[in-house]
Amino acid sequence: MSTTTTKQRIARVTDDRPGTTPDPAPSAKKASSQGLIAKRVAAATEGALAGPNQTLMNAQDGVWRAICKYYFRLEVSGWERLPEETSLLIGNHSGGSLTMDAWTFVAAWWQRFGTKRVLHATAHDVLMAAPGLGDYFRLVGVIPASRQGVSAALGAGRDVIVWPGGEVDSMRNWRRRDEAVLGGRKGFVRQAIRSGVPIVPVASVGGHDTVFVLSEGRWIVHGLEHISALKPLEKMLRASQLPILFGIPFGLTIETIPTHLPLPAKIRTELLDPIPVEKDPERVNDREYVSSIYLEVESAIQQAMARLAKQRRFPIFG
Repeated sequence: MSTTTTKQRIARVTDDRPGTTPDPAPSAKKASSQGLIAKRVAAATEGALAGPNQTLMNAQDGVWRAICKYYFRLEVSGWERLPEETSLLIGNHSGGSLTMDAWTFVAAWWQRFGTKRVLHATAHDVLMAAPGLGDYFRLVGVIPASRQGVSAALGAGRDVIVWPGGEVDSMRNWRRRDEAVLGGRKGFVRQAIRSGVPIVPVASVGGHDTVFVLSEGRWIVHGLEHISALKPLEKMLRASQLPILFGIPFGLTIETIPTHLPLPAKIRTELLDPIPVEKDPERVNDREYVSSIYLEVESAIQQAMARLAKQRRFPIFG
């Protein structure tokens, strides 16, 4: 792919995203904040196909092995269900802005496949643009959760994992920790049809015990919408909720970017049977078909989460 083509595609990523079209007369501060996010996301998209930095991945491998084995006591099952062909993995994830079930699964994938089969994780724009964390994400092969970025990766024969529920999923109330929340977002089905790849559901429990989400904070977002001075902040975050968490070391916090250290909860993750989709591009516009695949994926994840939750030895952390 040429540099010009890549930059053109990146421009479309930025232009097509909801909430990024500026007002007729935006303030300089608002334009600056949105421009910074767009610039960093574009850089991440442009370098997506470079894949993980192997030097970094090898250097941190021992650390992640220890974290997975001893801190989170990670169990990953169902590897035998993974198709040989390139796949779009769809999962749930938990734990506020530090979704350790997602991080540990990506680490386990690298430990199993290395460079033989590359998996690209995906992340929200705000996380991709965050100094430090966003830079680390790009080095380990994380790409923005955009149609263009995911399409490019799948088209290059790379597996991709998407967590469609986004912040609605990862920041759900702790009382809903074993509930699959894909948020009604069906774009992943259309993505699989366009790319001609199967969907592999991935279920996980335990991640929501690494921090306690006491409130999803939708009322906070609604409040921001009615305070004109804070509207630029609300639009920049593009979040439907600002959760109130209880964690260490700061106790109660309102979290948009990581402010807590994950607690040592046991994480169980399972790859489920692949769900094929029709490759006829016309199916993208077939709402009934798209909905049926969405519900099949959501149901598979929910059933697996319920099964994994029954394996807990203790109410929390177990």
